[in-house]
Amino acid sequence: MWKKSVYVWSMFVLFMLVACSDDDTSSNEESSTESQEEPQEISMMFNLHVPEVPEPRLEELLEEATNTELDIRWVPDNNYAENLNTAIATNNLPDVFLLKDVTLDQQKEAVRDGQYWEIGPYLEEFPNLNKLNPEILKNTMIDGKLYTLYAGRPLSRQGLIYRQDWAENLGLNTPTNLDELYKMMRAFTEDDPDGNGEDDTIGLTDREILGTFENFATWHGAPNNWGEKDGQLLPQFMFPEYREAMDYFKSLFDNGYINRDAPVTSKTDQQNMLKDGTAGVYIGTMGDVEPMYRDAVAINPDVVFDVHNYIEGPDGEYRTRSIPGYGSMLIFPKSSVETEEELKGILSFFDFLMTPEGSNLLYWGVEGEHYEVVDGYAEVIPENQDQYNLEIRPYTPFEIGEPETNGRYTGYYEYEPRAKADELYIDNNDYLVEDLTAPLDSQTWADKSEILSQIMEDATYQYFLGQIDSDGFDAAIDKWKDEGGEQVIEEYTEQWQEMQ
Repeated sequence: MWKKSVYVWSMFVLFMLVACSDDDTSSNEESSTESQEEPQEISMMFNLHVPEVPEPRLEELLEEATNTELDIRWVPDNNYAENLNTAIATNNLPDVFLLKDVTLDQQKEAVRDGQYWEIGPYLEEFPNLNKLNPEILKNTMIDGKLYTLYAGRPLSRQGLIYRQDWAENLGLNTPTNLDELYKMMRAFTEDDPDGNGEDDTIGLTDREILGTFENFATWHGAPNNWGEKDGQLLPQFMFPEYREAMDYFKSLFDNGYINRDAPVTSKTDQQNMLKDGTAGVYIGTMGDVEPMYRDAVAINPDVVFDVHNYIEGPDGEYRTRSIPGYGSMLIFPKSSVETEEELKGILSFFDFLMTPEGSNLLYWGVEGEHYEVVDGYAEVIPENQDQYNLEIRPYTPFEIGEPETNGRYTGYYEYEPRAKADELYIDNNDYLVEDLTAPLDSQTWADKSEILSQIMEDATYQYFLGQIDSDGFDAAIDKWKDEGGEQVIEEYTEQWQEMQ
Protein backbone atom coordinates (compact mmCIF):
# COMPACT_ATOMS: atom_id res chain seq x y z
CA MET A 1 0.00 0.00 0.00
CA TRP A 2 1.04 3.51 -0.65
CA LYS A 3 2.02 5.60 2.34
CA LYS A 4 -0.51 8.31 2.87
CA SER A 5 1.00 11.72 2.48
CA VAL A 6 1.17 13.35 5.88
CA TYR A 7 1.94 16.95 6.55
CA VAL A 8 2.31 17.17 10.34
CA TRP A 9 3.69 20.21 12.04
CA SER A 10 5.35 19.85 15.41
CA MET A 11 6.78 22.51 17.67
CA PHE A 12 9.31 22.20 20.38
CA VAL A 13 10.61 24.86 22.74
CA LEU A 14 14.18 25.17 23.89
CA PHE A 15 14.47 25.65 27.63
CA MET A 16 15.36 29.13 28.78
CA LEU A 17 18.87 29.15 30.06
CA VAL A 18 19.59 31.73 32.69
CA ALA A 19 23.08 32.13 34.03
CA CYS A 20 23.47 34.20 37.14
CA SER A 21 26.61 35.40 38.83
CA ASP A 22 26.90 36.28 42.53
CA ASP A 23 29.79 38.62 41.79
CA ASP A 24 30.21 41.41 39.28
CA THR A 25 28.79 39.72 36.20
CA SER A 26 25.40 38.45 35.27
CA SER A 27 23.91 37.62 31.95
CA ASN A 28 20.57 36.53 30.70
CA GLU A 29 20.09 34.51 27.56
CA GLU A 30 16.82 35.38 25.94
CA SER A 31 14.46 32.57 25.31
CA SER A 32 14.60 31.19 21.79
CA THR A 33 12.03 29.19 19.89
CA GLU A 34 12.57 27.07 16.80
CA SER A 35 10.04 25.43 14.60
CA GLN A 36 11.03 22.11 13.08
CA GLU A 37 8.94 20.47 10.38
CA GLU A 38 8.56 16.75 10.41
CA PRO A 39 9.53 15.31 7.01
CA GLN A 40 6.62 15.21 4.59
CA GLU A 41 5.96 11.77 3.17
CA ILE A 42 5.40 11.78 -0.59
CA SER A 43 4.49 8.63 -2.50
CA MET A 44 5.36 8.47 -6.18
CA MET A 45 5.19 6.16 -9.19
CA PHE A 46 7.64 6.51 -12.07
CA ASN A 47 8.69 4.54 -15.13
CA LEU A 48 12.07 2.79 -14.91
CA HIS A 49 13.89 3.16 -18.23
CA VAL A 50 17.08 1.35 -17.18
CA PRO A 51 17.53 -2.33 -16.27
CA GLU A 52 17.95 -1.94 -12.50
CA VAL A 53 16.19 -0.09 -9.69
CA PRO A 54 18.49 2.78 -8.69
CA GLU A 55 20.72 2.85 -5.67
CA PRO A 56 19.16 5.08 -2.94
CA ARG A 57 21.96 7.67 -2.86
CA LEU A 58 20.12 10.40 -4.79
CA GLU A 59 16.83 9.69 -3.06
CA GLU A 60 18.52 10.28 0.28
CA LEU A 61 20.12 13.52 -0.93
CA LEU A 62 16.77 14.80 -2.20
CA GLU A 63 15.07 13.92 1.07
CA GLU A 64 17.74 15.75 3.04
CA ALA A 65 17.55 18.84 0.84
CA THR A 66 13.73 19.07 0.94
CA ASN A 67 12.87 17.61 4.35
CA THR A 68 10.79 14.86 2.78
CA GLU A 69 10.48 11.12 3.01
CA LEU A 70 10.02 9.66 -0.47
CA ASP A 71 8.20 6.41 -1.16
CA ILE A 72 8.98 5.61 -4.80
CA ARG A 73 7.52 2.78 -6.79
CA TRP A 74 9.60 2.00 -9.87
CA VAL A 75 7.77 0.28 -12.73
CA PRO A 76 9.55 -1.00 -15.88
CA ASP A 77 8.74 1.38 -18.71
CA ASN A 78 7.14 -1.26 -20.94
CA ASN A 79 4.74 -2.22 -18.10
CA TYR A 80 4.04 1.29 -16.86
CA ALA A 81 0.70 1.92 -18.60
CA GLU A 82 -0.66 -1.44 -17.42
CA ASN A 83 0.43 -0.81 -13.82
CA LEU A 84 -1.02 2.68 -13.87
CA ASN A 85 -4.38 1.40 -15.13
CA THR A 86 -4.41 -1.16 -12.31
CA ALA A 87 -3.62 1.51 -9.70
CA ILE A 88 -6.42 3.70 -11.06
CA ALA A 89 -8.93 0.81 -11.14
CA THR A 90 -8.13 -0.21 -7.55
CA ASN A 91 -8.02 3.36 -6.23
CA ASN A 92 -4.45 2.78 -5.13
CA LEU A 93 -2.78 5.86 -6.59
CA PRO A 94 0.28 7.57 -5.12
CA ASP A 95 0.52 11.28 -4.37
CA VAL A 96 2.36 11.93 -7.63
CA PHE A 97 2.64 9.86 -10.78
CA LEU A 98 3.89 10.22 -14.32
CA LEU A 99 1.64 10.60 -17.35
CA LYS A 100 2.38 10.43 -21.04
CA ASP A 101 0.19 11.84 -23.83
CA VAL A 102 -1.96 8.73 -24.21
CA THR A 103 -2.50 8.27 -20.49
CA LEU A 104 -3.35 11.97 -20.14
CA ASP A 105 -6.02 11.59 -22.82
CA GLN A 106 -7.44 8.64 -20.91
CA GLN A 107 -7.61 10.66 -17.68
CA LYS A 108 -9.28 13.78 -19.05
CA GLU A 109 -12.76 12.81 -17.91
CA ALA A 110 -11.44 12.04 -14.43
CA VAL A 111 -9.75 15.46 -14.45
CA ARG A 112 -13.01 17.14 -15.42
CA ASP A 113 -14.76 15.14 -12.72
CA GLY A 114 -12.54 16.84 -10.12
CA GLN A 115 -10.40 13.80 -9.27
CA TYR A 116 -7.11 15.69 -9.72
CA TRP A 117 -5.80 18.94 -8.33
CA GLU A 118 -5.80 22.00 -10.54
CA ILE A 119 -2.35 23.38 -9.79
CA GLY A 120 -2.34 26.48 -12.01
CA PRO A 121 -3.59 28.85 -9.29
CA TYR A 122 -0.77 27.76 -6.95
CA LEU A 123 2.22 28.26 -9.24
CA GLU A 124 2.59 31.96 -8.46
CA GLU A 125 3.31 31.00 -4.84
CA PHE A 126 6.40 29.10 -5.97
CA PRO A 127 9.05 31.35 -7.52
CA ASN A 128 10.77 28.55 -9.42
CA LEU A 129 7.73 26.62 -10.66
CA ASN A 130 6.45 29.97 -11.87
CA LYS A 131 9.30 30.02 -14.42
CA LEU A 132 7.89 27.11 -16.44
CA ASN A 133 7.41 27.96 -20.12
CA PRO A 134 3.85 29.30 -20.56
CA GLU A 135 3.64 28.10 -24.18
CA ILE A 136 4.46 24.53 -23.18
CA LEU A 137 2.14 24.72 -20.17
CA LYS A 138 -0.61 25.71 -22.60
CA ASN A 139 -0.07 22.48 -24.56
CA THR A 140 -0.70 20.43 -21.41
CA MET A 141 -3.84 22.25 -20.26
CA ILE A 142 -7.31 20.73 -20.16
CA ASP A 143 -10.14 23.17 -20.85
CA GLY A 144 -7.70 26.00 -20.25
CA LYS A 145 -6.72 24.78 -16.78
CA LEU A 146 -3.38 23.40 -15.61
CA TYR A 147 -3.19 20.08 -13.78
CA THR A 148 0.32 18.86 -14.52
CA LEU A 149 4.01 19.75 -14.37
CA TYR A 150 5.90 18.96 -17.56
CA ALA A 151 9.33 17.53 -18.31
CA GLY A 152 10.76 19.74 -21.04
CA ARG A 153 12.34 18.22 -24.13
CA PRO A 154 13.94 19.65 -27.30
CA LEU A 155 11.24 20.04 -29.92
CA SER A 156 12.95 17.58 -32.27
CA ARG A 157 15.83 15.24 -31.45
CA GLN A 158 15.26 13.09 -34.53
CA GLY A 159 17.93 12.22 -37.05
CA LEU A 160 20.39 9.56 -38.21
CA ILE A 161 23.08 7.69 -36.31
CA TYR A 162 25.14 5.86 -38.90
CA ARG A 163 28.40 4.02 -39.54
CA GLN A 164 30.67 6.71 -40.89
CA ASP A 165 33.51 4.21 -41.31
CA TRP A 166 31.31 2.09 -43.58
CA ALA A 167 30.42 5.18 -45.62
CA GLU A 168 34.12 6.03 -46.02
CA ASN A 169 34.90 2.44 -46.99
CA LEU A 170 32.35 2.68 -49.81
CA GLY A 171 33.13 6.27 -50.84
CA LEU A 172 29.73 7.59 -49.70
CA ASN A 173 29.08 11.13 -48.52
CA THR A 174 26.66 12.07 -45.75
CA PRO A 175 23.17 11.76 -47.30
CA THR A 176 21.23 15.00 -47.72
CA ASN A 177 18.06 13.71 -49.40
CA LEU A 178 15.92 10.60 -49.59
CA ASP A 179 17.60 9.30 -52.75
CA GLU A 180 21.08 9.54 -51.22
CA LEU A 181 19.87 7.92 -48.02
CA TYR A 182 18.35 5.06 -50.01
CA LYS A 183 21.62 4.55 -51.88
CA MET A 184 23.47 4.40 -48.55
CA MET A 185 21.09 1.79 -47.14
CA ARG A 186 21.41 -0.27 -50.33
CA ALA A 187 25.20 -0.06 -50.28
CA PHE A 188 25.37 -0.95 -46.59
CA THR A 189 23.40 -4.09 -47.46
CA GLU A 190 24.91 -5.19 -50.77
CA ASP A 191 28.46 -3.78 -51.03
CA ASP A 192 30.20 -5.45 -48.08
CA PRO A 193 30.76 -2.25 -46.06
CA ASP A 194 32.73 -4.02 -43.31
CA GLY A 195 35.01 -5.69 -45.83
CA ASN A 196 34.75 -9.20 -44.40
CA GLY A 197 33.66 -10.78 -47.67
CA GLU A 198 30.35 -11.99 -46.22
CA ASP A 199 26.72 -11.06 -46.86
CA ASP A 200 25.99 -10.21 -43.22
CA THR A 201 24.93 -6.54 -43.08
CA ILE A 202 21.75 -4.51 -43.66
CA GLY A 203 21.15 -0.82 -44.21
CA LEU A 204 18.56 0.14 -41.59
CA THR A 205 17.62 -1.24 -38.17
CA ASP A 206 14.01 -0.76 -37.07
CA ARG A 207 11.69 -1.82 -34.25
CA GLU A 208 8.10 -2.58 -33.30
CA ILE A 209 6.58 0.92 -33.45
CA LEU A 210 6.28 3.20 -36.47
CA GLY A 211 8.61 5.87 -35.09
CA THR A 212 11.35 5.21 -37.66
CA PHE A 213 8.89 5.16 -40.54
CA GLU A 214 7.12 8.32 -39.38
CA ASN A 215 10.38 10.22 -39.83
CA PHE A 216 10.38 9.07 -43.46
CA ALA A 217 6.73 10.12 -43.78
CA THR A 218 7.55 13.64 -42.55
CA TRP A 219 10.60 13.82 -44.83
CA HIS A 220 8.24 12.97 -47.70
CA GLY A 221 5.96 15.86 -46.67
CA ALA A 222 3.26 14.11 -44.65
CA PRO A 223 1.87 15.94 -41.60
CA ASN A 224 2.87 15.25 -38.02
CA ASN A 225 0.11 12.82 -36.92
CA TRP A 226 -2.65 15.17 -38.11
CA GLY A 227 -2.80 17.83 -40.81
CA GLU A 228 -5.25 20.14 -42.54
CA LYS A 229 -6.80 19.34 -45.90
CA ASP A 230 -9.68 21.29 -47.48
CA GLY A 231 -10.59 22.89 -44.15
CA GLN A 232 -10.67 19.58 -42.30
CA LEU A 233 -8.20 17.92 -39.95
CA LEU A 234 -7.22 14.45 -41.14
CA PRO A 235 -4.81 11.79 -39.84
CA GLN A 236 -1.43 11.51 -41.54
CA PHE A 237 -2.24 8.21 -43.27
CA MET A 238 -4.96 9.92 -45.32
CA PHE A 239 -2.38 12.11 -47.11
CA PRO A 240 -0.72 11.08 -50.40
CA GLU A 241 2.75 11.86 -49.02
CA TYR A 242 2.25 9.17 -46.39
CA ARG A 243 1.50 6.64 -49.15
CA GLU A 244 4.65 7.73 -51.00
CA ALA A 245 6.66 7.12 -47.85
CA MET A 246 5.01 3.70 -47.48
CA ASP A 247 6.15 2.73 -50.97
CA TYR A 248 9.68 3.92 -50.18
CA PHE A 249 9.74 1.92 -46.96
CA LYS A 250 8.18 -1.15 -48.60
CA SER A 251 11.06 -1.13 -51.07
CA LEU A 252 13.48 -1.40 -48.11
CA PHE A 253 11.64 -4.53 -46.96
CA ASP A 254 11.36 -5.97 -50.47
CA ASN A 255 15.09 -5.62 -51.06
CA GLY A 256 16.26 -6.70 -47.61
CA TYR A 257 17.72 -3.30 -46.70
CA ILE A 258 15.93 -3.41 -43.31
CA ASN A 259 15.39 -6.16 -40.74
CA ARG A 260 12.22 -7.93 -41.85
CA ASP A 261 11.28 -8.79 -38.26
CA ALA A 262 11.04 -5.09 -37.37
CA PRO A 263 7.36 -5.37 -36.29
CA VAL A 264 8.40 -7.62 -33.38
CA THR A 265 11.88 -6.22 -32.68
CA SER A 266 12.47 -4.47 -29.33
CA LYS A 267 14.32 -1.19 -28.96
CA THR A 268 17.21 -3.02 -27.28
CA ASP A 269 17.55 -5.44 -30.19
CA GLN A 270 17.19 -2.61 -32.67
CA GLN A 271 20.07 -0.71 -31.10
CA ASN A 272 22.14 -3.88 -30.76
CA MET A 273 22.06 -4.33 -34.53
CA LEU A 274 23.89 -1.02 -34.94
CA LYS A 275 26.26 -1.75 -32.07
CA ASP A 276 27.31 -5.22 -33.24
CA GLY A 277 27.79 -4.29 -36.90
CA THR A 278 24.67 -5.90 -38.34
CA ALA A 279 23.12 -2.59 -39.50
CA GLY A 280 24.59 0.71 -40.62
CA VAL A 281 21.78 3.25 -40.02
CA TYR A 282 19.63 3.93 -36.94
CA ILE A 283 16.98 6.67 -36.95
CA GLY A 284 15.79 8.19 -33.68
CA THR A 285 17.15 10.38 -30.89
CA MET A 286 20.58 11.49 -32.06
CA GLY A 287 21.88 11.90 -28.49
CA ASP A 288 21.72 8.12 -28.10
CA VAL A 289 24.92 7.98 -30.14
CA GLU A 290 27.17 8.20 -27.08
CA PRO A 291 25.90 5.21 -25.05
CA MET A 292 25.55 3.21 -28.26
CA TYR A 293 29.14 4.03 -29.21
CA ARG A 294 30.44 2.98 -25.78
CA ASP A 295 28.91 -0.47 -26.29
CA ALA A 296 29.89 -0.70 -29.96
CA VAL A 297 33.55 0.19 -29.44
CA ALA A 298 33.82 -2.58 -26.85
CA ILE A 299 32.87 -5.01 -29.63
CA ASN A 300 34.85 -3.36 -32.41
CA PRO A 301 37.50 -0.78 -31.41
CA ASP A 302 37.57 0.58 -34.97
CA VAL A 303 33.87 1.51 -35.20
CA VAL A 304 33.11 5.13 -36.16
CA PHE A 305 29.64 6.69 -35.74
CA ASP A 306 28.30 10.05 -36.86
CA VAL A 307 24.97 11.86 -36.56
CA HIS A 308 23.00 13.83 -39.15
CA ASN A 309 19.57 15.44 -39.34
CA TYR A 310 19.01 17.10 -42.74
CA ILE A 311 17.19 14.86 -45.26
CA GLU A 312 15.33 16.68 -48.04
CA GLY A 313 12.06 15.29 -49.36
CA PRO A 314 11.02 14.92 -53.01
CA ASP A 315 10.24 18.66 -53.14
CA GLY A 316 13.72 19.63 -51.92
CA GLU A 317 12.49 20.71 -48.47
CA TYR A 318 13.63 19.39 -45.10
CA ARG A 319 11.05 18.85 -42.37
CA THR A 320 11.18 17.22 -38.93
CA ARG A 321 8.41 16.19 -36.56
CA SER A 322 7.95 18.37 -33.48
CA ILE A 323 6.78 17.28 -30.06
CA PRO A 324 4.68 19.75 -28.00
CA GLY A 325 7.74 20.68 -25.90
CA TYR A 326 7.43 18.03 -23.21
CA GLY A 327 8.13 14.34 -22.81
CA SER A 328 5.92 13.49 -19.83
CA MET A 329 3.90 15.12 -17.06
CA LEU A 330 3.34 14.76 -13.32
CA ILE A 331 -0.18 14.82 -11.87
CA PHE A 332 -1.62 14.88 -8.35
CA PRO A 333 -4.75 12.82 -7.47
CA LYS A 334 -7.07 14.11 -4.76
CA SER A 335 -7.67 10.56 -3.52
CA SER A 336 -4.11 10.57 -2.15
CA VAL A 337 -3.37 14.27 -1.72
CA GLU A 338 -6.31 15.11 0.49
CA THR A 339 -5.61 18.70 1.53
CA GLU A 340 -4.37 21.91 0.01
CA GLU A 341 -1.62 21.95 2.63
CA GLU A 342 -0.34 18.54 1.45
CA LEU A 343 -0.44 19.69 -2.16
CA LYS A 344 1.60 22.78 -1.38
CA GLY A 345 4.15 20.64 0.41
CA ILE A 346 4.52 18.43 -2.67
CA LEU A 347 4.76 21.44 -4.98
CA SER A 348 7.45 22.82 -2.69
CA PHE A 349 9.49 19.65 -3.32
CA PHE A 350 9.26 20.19 -7.08
CA ASP A 351 9.95 23.90 -6.66
CA PHE A 352 13.34 22.87 -5.27
CA LEU A 353 13.90 20.69 -8.34
CA MET A 354 13.35 23.80 -10.47
CA THR A 355 16.34 25.56 -8.86
CA PRO A 356 19.83 25.23 -10.39
CA GLU A 357 20.91 23.42 -7.21
CA GLY A 358 18.02 20.96 -7.32
CA SER A 359 17.93 20.39 -11.07
CA ASN A 360 21.68 19.75 -11.26
CA LEU A 361 21.55 17.39 -8.29
CA LEU A 362 18.69 15.48 -9.90
CA TYR A 363 20.14 15.31 -13.39
CA TRP A 364 23.90 15.22 -12.83
CA GLY A 365 24.35 14.15 -9.20
CA VAL A 366 27.04 15.45 -6.86
CA GLU A 367 29.73 17.66 -8.35
CA GLY A 368 33.12 16.03 -7.98
CA GLU A 369 31.53 12.65 -7.37
CA HIS A 370 29.30 12.09 -10.40
CA TYR A 371 30.17 15.02 -12.66
CA GLU A 372 32.54 17.90 -13.22
CA VAL A 373 31.92 21.35 -14.69
CA VAL A 374 33.92 21.97 -17.87
CA ASP A 375 33.67 25.39 -19.53
CA GLY A 376 30.23 25.93 -18.05
CA TYR A 377 28.94 22.47 -19.04
CA ALA A 378 28.48 19.31 -16.98
CA GLU A 379 30.41 16.16 -17.83
CA VAL A 380 29.90 12.80 -16.14
CA ILE A 381 33.26 11.72 -14.68
CA PRO A 382 34.29 8.93 -17.06
CA GLU A 383 35.64 6.56 -14.42
CA ASN A 384 32.43 7.07 -12.41
CA GLN A 385 30.05 6.39 -15.31
CA ASP A 386 28.78 3.14 -13.80
CA GLN A 387 28.12 4.87 -10.49
CA TYR A 388 26.25 7.64 -12.31
CA ASN A 389 24.17 5.06 -14.19
CA LEU A 390 23.19 3.30 -10.96
CA GLU A 391 22.61 6.31 -8.71
CA ILE A 392 21.51 9.23 -10.89
CA ARG A 393 20.39 8.34 -14.40
CA PRO A 394 17.19 6.44 -13.43
CA TYR A 395 15.78 9.59 -11.81
CA THR A 396 15.28 11.55 -15.04
CA PRO A 397 11.47 10.98 -14.89
CA PHE A 398 11.50 13.34 -11.87
CA GLU A 399 12.68 16.26 -13.97
CA ILE A 400 10.43 19.20 -14.73
CA GLY A 401 11.18 22.20 -16.88
CA GLU A 402 14.28 22.43 -19.05
CA PRO A 403 17.70 24.11 -18.74
CA GLU A 404 16.24 27.43 -19.91
CA THR A 405 13.77 27.45 -16.98
CA ASN A 406 15.39 25.35 -14.24
CA GLY A 407 18.97 26.52 -14.74
CA ARG A 408 20.65 23.12 -14.89
CA TYR A 409 23.85 22.58 -16.80
CA THR A 410 23.70 21.21 -20.29
CA GLY A 411 26.12 18.45 -21.11
CA TYR A 412 29.76 18.68 -22.08
CA TYR A 413 30.76 15.83 -24.35
CA GLU A 414 34.27 15.01 -25.51
CA TYR A 415 32.73 12.52 -27.92
CA GLU A 416 32.20 14.80 -30.91
CA PRO A 417 29.06 13.16 -32.38
CA ARG A 418 27.27 13.59 -29.03
CA ALA A 419 28.13 17.28 -28.88
CA LYS A 420 27.05 17.57 -32.52
CA ALA A 421 23.69 16.02 -31.64
CA ASP A 422 22.90 18.92 -29.29
CA GLU A 423 23.73 21.37 -32.08
CA LEU A 424 21.43 19.53 -34.47
CA TYR A 425 18.58 19.64 -31.95
CA ILE A 426 18.80 23.42 -32.18
CA ASP A 427 19.11 23.32 -35.97
CA ASN A 428 15.93 21.21 -36.15
CA ASN A 429 13.98 24.11 -34.64
CA ASP A 430 14.08 25.82 -38.04
CA TYR A 431 12.31 22.93 -39.77
CA LEU A 432 9.57 21.85 -37.37
CA VAL A 433 6.25 20.32 -38.38
CA GLU A 434 3.78 20.60 -35.51
CA ASP A 435 0.93 18.27 -34.67
CA LEU A 436 -2.16 20.43 -35.19
CA THR A 437 -4.10 18.41 -32.60
CA ALA A 438 -1.60 19.02 -29.77
CA PRO A 439 -3.80 21.68 -28.10
CA LEU A 440 -7.06 19.94 -29.05
CA ASP A 441 -9.18 17.35 -27.29
CA SER A 442 -11.19 14.40 -28.57
CA GLN A 443 -13.12 12.26 -26.13
CA THR A 444 -13.47 9.54 -28.75
CA TRP A 445 -9.70 9.49 -29.20
CA ALA A 446 -9.22 9.34 -25.43
CA ASP A 447 -11.54 6.32 -25.27
CA LYS A 448 -10.39 4.47 -28.37
CA SER A 449 -6.83 5.60 -29.17
CA GLU A 450 -5.26 2.22 -28.48
CA ILE A 451 -7.67 0.36 -30.76
CA LEU A 452 -7.52 2.96 -33.51
CA SER A 453 -3.73 3.24 -33.42
CA GLN A 454 -3.35 -0.53 -33.57
CA ILE A 455 -5.56 -0.79 -36.66
CA MET A 456 -3.33 1.54 -38.67
CA GLU A 457 -0.05 0.31 -37.23
CA ASP A 458 -0.96 -3.25 -38.24
CA ALA A 459 -2.10 -2.17 -41.69
CA THR A 460 1.06 -0.14 -42.32
CA TYR A 461 3.35 -3.03 -41.43
CA GLN A 462 1.20 -5.44 -43.45
CA TYR A 463 1.68 -3.16 -46.45
CA PHE A 464 5.46 -3.09 -45.93
CA LEU A 465 5.55 -6.88 -45.79
CA GLY A 466 3.36 -7.32 -48.87
CA GLN A 467 0.51 -8.90 -46.92
CA ILE A 468 -1.97 -6.27 -48.16
CA ASP A 469 -1.96 -3.93 -51.15
CA SER A 470 -3.22 -0.36 -51.56
CA ASP A 471 -6.84 -1.54 -51.59
CA GLY A 472 -6.20 -3.43 -48.35
CA PHE A 473 -4.82 -0.30 -46.78
CA ASP A 474 -7.91 1.63 -47.89
CA ALA A 475 -10.02 -1.07 -46.21
CA ALA A 476 -8.05 -0.54 -42.98
CA ILE A 477 -8.80 3.18 -43.14
CA ASP A 478 -12.51 2.40 -43.56
CA LYS A 479 -12.33 0.13 -40.52
CA TRP A 480 -10.54 2.88 -38.59
CA LYS A 481 -13.34 5.29 -39.47
CA ASP A 482 -16.05 2.80 -38.48
CA GLU A 483 -14.39 2.06 -35.13
CA GLY A 484 -14.55 5.72 -34.12
CA GLY A 485 -12.03 7.45 -36.36
CA GLU A 486 -14.70 9.39 -38.25
CA GLN A 487 -15.93 10.81 -34.97
CA VAL A 488 -12.37 11.76 -33.99
CA ILE A 489 -12.03 13.67 -37.28
CA GLU A 490 -15.25 15.55 -36.56
CA GLU A 491 -14.29 16.39 -32.97
CA TYR A 492 -10.80 17.62 -33.86
CA THR A 493 -12.02 19.57 -36.90
CA GLU A 494 -14.77 21.33 -34.97
CA GLN A 495 -12.35 22.51 -32.25
CA TRP A 496 -9.70 23.48 -34.76
CA GLN A 497 -12.15 25.56 -36.82
CA GLU A 498 -13.28 27.37 -33.66
CA MET A 499 -9.66 28.36 -32.96
CA GLN A 500 -9.06 29.79 -36.44
